[in-house]
Amino acid sequence: MHEAILDALRRGAAAEAVAASRDAVAAQPQDPTAHRLLAAALRLDGDREAALAAIDQAVALAPDDANLHLERAGLLLQERQLDEAQAALARTTGLDPNQFPAYVMQAHIALGRGDFDEAERLARTAARIAPDHPHVAAVDGNLALRRGDADRALALLSAAAQRHPDEPQLRHALGFAYMAKGHFAFAEQAFRSLLERDPDSVPLRTLVADLLRRQDRFSDAAQMLSALLDRPDATTAMRRVVGELELAAGRNERALELLRTAVTEQPGDRRNVVAAVEAWRRLGAADDARATLDALLADHPASDDLWNARLLFEEFAGDAARAIVARWQQAMPDFIPALGAMLTIHDRHGENDQAEALARRITELQPGHTQAELRVVDALMHRDPEEAVNYVESLLARATDESVKRSLRQLLGRTLDVAGQPDAAAATWVELQAEAAPQRLPLPTSAEAKGEWPPLAPLPDPAPGVLLLWGPPGSLVERIAFTFEAAGGPLRSDRLGAQPPRDPLQRYGTTQALVDGSLDGSYLVNQWRAALPGRGINDGQVFDWLLWWDNALLLALRPHLPEAVLMVVLRDPREMLLDWLAWGGPVPFALESPLAGAQWMANVLAQIADLHERDLFPHRLVKLDEIAEDPIAIAQAISDALDIPINATPPGMFGPQHFPRDHWRAFAEPLADAFAVLTPVAVRLGYPEA
Repeated sequence: MHEAILDALRRGAAAEAVAASRDAVAAQPQDPTAHRLLAAALRLDGDREAALAAIDQAVALAPDDANLHLERAGLLLQERQLDEAQAALARTTGLDPNQFPAYVMQAHIALGRGDFDEAERLARTAARIAPDHPHVAAVDGNLALRRGDADRALALLSAAAQRHPDEPQLRHALGFAYMAKGHFAFAEQAFRSLLERDPDSVPLRTLVADLLRRQDRFSDAAQMLSALLDRPDATTAMRRVVGELELAAGRNERALELLRTAVTEQPGDRRNVVAAVEAWRRLGAADDARATLDALLADHPASDDLWNARLLFEEFAGDAARAIVARWQQAMPDFIPALGAMLTIHDRHGENDQAEALARRITELQPGHTQAELRVVDALMHRDPEEAVNYVESLLARATDESVKRSLRQLLGRTLDVAGQPDAAAATWVELQAEAAPQRLPLPTSAEAKGEWPPLAPLPDPAPGVLLLWGPPGSLVERIAFTFEAAGGPLRSDRLGAQPPRDPLQRYGTTQALVDGSLDGSYLVNQWRAALPGRGINDGQVFDWLLWWDNALLLALRPHLPEAVLMVVLRDPREMLLDWLAWGGPVPFALESPLAGAQWMANVLAQIADLHERDLFPHRLVKLDEIAEDPIAIAQAISDALDIPINATPPGMFGPQHFPRDHWRAFAEPLADAFAVLTPVAVRLGYPEA
């Protein structure tokens, strides 16, 4: 239905677009997109007031959708004619000045439907008629915004607003430009000035409230919107938004009152369910949650969101949870999430036959269901490893998606290993790693620092707690990181994420620059410290998970960060190489071949051995060989190393079990050359030669 409306808008068929969009609104009155398209159609038909009413309804249904506010700004344009001087200038271009409002209006409609090239063409035409008109600047600024060029938008709109300070269209666009740049306080000022002129505007009020939210002024934002809840046209979405703000402000009782109403009015909206669940959780109101959700499930038995929410208020996999899942299965027979929930309960209680039966039923209903297929494979690996190999090979033969094939090939390697075929398992993993290598990070090269180390500076007073965490691929360092995170420690794992800190410890060339003198050690540490507030660290206390280690960093750390402690997580180097080969690692380093990986790992571990033997820097070696699968023992190892209390992670947080200790010996033949490279450094680190 929406495609028909868009097609009519593209063709300029106003009456057809209006008719189709009215049908869409009648069919889906709670759909903000339908109301938005109705606004565009009415605007095309020349009914500006009706268009504004339609876009206002869209905003009421989705008050925190910034794009709706941006489109509404375009509809605020008054279609006034040019003054005499502007009209005279337009005639010199050979264009009809009376067409100026139409060009601007059509440009805004084109922006609304995402046709940026058409909007630019129309804006250029309008600019030939009246190049300095504020409405042209508004179109150009909005176009730059929609194309993602916030800097250009801000420059255009700021200059135009100085020339036309009382033009509301420009104030709107300028506010959005400030928002795009993250200047929320300036954006708030721009929209507040418009709200003072039009205090009854719901969209403007919601915009200001959203900007207050973005500045973490949750209480002010909730107060800004609360008056709207008394209006007869208050929407469920508005109640939810205010409820979420009350939650953020810590006013949980008020939040629950609003969110309970919202989820009762629209239980099919996942966001309503999630917010209400959070309010119940904070207040410990499990009885109220159970009663409300049971009542909703009586009327909406096919809502998986409600069933999942209901399960949250029972003991995990307990008897009450089992009864609820049984009700869910009765209400939604053969519904895969319900079957999966019961499978989890069976697994929790060691009911392996029932769990496998459900897993097989899921694969019948949805061939290729990853978790169910893995559960079947897991059962076969315990019962009949050869059959597990055959089963995975049959899945591979049917798979068409390349990413699925890669996952299945990795799994095939595991089944081959369990079936006692280490040569075939290793060959499978080696092939997979070689194929992925071009898309992975190159292995860092050693800078080979020479000469005397700079003196270790005395500890500052007071000395903030600084921990530098690192472990090579296969060390399972991530399990130490998970333990820190679960315990609420100041761990920062953002170096592995999409927005890493921009400091020298993130760059490959840092250690070589330290060695050749082109990077000063004090500058490195100062840059590292300067980045901490942007990472949410304001007191200097940080556990920083590093991507790589090189002893050349000691040229900076010894004299300029003596309060730091380096924690290195280790296992037998040969075990780490095998784990890296089979499972990968948290940092996606390229493993072109086992031998190449072994040579790199031997080099970096030799540096760790030097650091440890000569005590070059405050450090702790944490070996996980015997405790890798034991969350309690890992927490105790951290506590012993740092002399701090720390809680263990909940069961299951570490993911699937990796290889048992000394499993590398089963691969002594297929990986003989690589293991030979690692054996000398393994011995230096305290592991047996064979």
